[in-house]
Amino acid sequence: MKSICLYNGTILNGFSVMEDCALLIEDGRIADVFSRKRLEKKRLPASVERIDVQGAFISPGLIDTHIHGFNGHGTEDASADAILAMSEDLAEYGVTAFNPTLYSSDETAFAREIQAVTAAMGRENGAKIMGIHLEGPFVSPEKAGVQRIETLHSVDIDLMQRLWTLSGGRIVNMTVAPELKGMRELALFCMKLGIVLQAGHTNAMYENMVEGMQAGILHATHLFNAMSQMHHRNPGAVGAVLIHPEMSCEIIADGVHVHPDLIKLLLRDKPVSKIVLVTDALKPTEQKKGELFANGERVVAAGGCFHRSADGVIAGSSLTMIRGVQNLVSFGFPLADAVSCATINPAQVMGYRFKGCLVPGRDGDVVVFDSGFRVLLSVIGGAVKKNILS
Repeated sequence: MKSICLYNGTILNGFSVMEDCALLIEDGRIADVFSRKRLEKKRLPASVERIDVQGAFISPGLIDTHIHGFNGHGTEDASADAILAMSEDLAEYGVTAFNPTLYSSDETAFAREIQAVTAAMGRENGAKIMGIHLEGPFVSPEKAGVQRIETLHSVDIDLMQRLWTLSGGRIVNMTVAPELKGMRELALFCMKLGIVLQAGHTNAMYENMVEGMQAGILHATHLFNAMSQMHHRNPGAVGAVLIHPEMSCEIIADGVHVHPDLIKLLLRDKPVSKIVLVTDALKPTEQKKGELFANGERVVAAGGCFHRSADGVIAGSSLTMIRGVQNLVSFGFPLADAVSCATINPAQVMGYRFKGCLVPGRDGDVVVFDSGFRVLLSVIGGAVKKNILS
């Protein structure tokens, strides 16, 4: 594998900003980060590919831990080819790792979709498939959102064991409703398997959320959306996430799913390290032609998201990760913090030890973007996947 040196850029390495610096990638890993002065003194072999990023930002690759589809391909297709197409297309947008997210389904459909994702893993030509995010089925019908109510399920540990076995141990995270009967037993079962549990699609009372936290449910799915809201007599799911600093949370930063001023409130009241940018993007996101479908329903793009054609109800997000970073900056986040929400924060929440920051020994996953948030270069595992700098 060819070694790469990116230079003449500002490095946002996940926890600090380094101006006029260079980054060396060798054997698919970050080998060194150093100043331009050191680069001039450093004698790099002629075999190293030098790429002048022309003053742009050099960031860890973006990590999307909640995404249903992209550019006309989605997890609901139950096709390894669709997941691989997502992988390739996402790399064009600076995403270097993602968790394909499955809607609640009956067990037969779940089996087909899980097997499609697992069949795609290891065959990627773009963003790395980290594992599966199950958005259900153990969630509340009272907060189903656009998920089909008939697919939701009471807690069933035997079913969970069957899904885990089908996945070959590749379920990384799962959205659950903490208030469901039997949730504590399910949470303890999943903790032993290393699954990150997220409170979402939940009508939990505050007490339910605290009980869930005690059982290890310490992350929240798309905060403010499809969950019990804050009330002065019962803080609900939203209040629990805001009150407890140990709780981390997803945020869909499209300016539609959550009002920008609420995201400013989140920044004020929550440690930045606990905020994870996600897209929750649907299958037709960035699709340029053809009819638009998401989870089997026809949708239209309007007002920055997708709406069901049948009734105009918001069906989901059309956000990309790089646009989400741009939006966070416009909402008041310092650029370095916005990048952290899309890189090191999801890596830490999910336990991805070698991803999310640019320090020696970590995976060579890098995105270069300019001041207009245009992706100029994507590098995944030390391999260049997109380059419009030359």
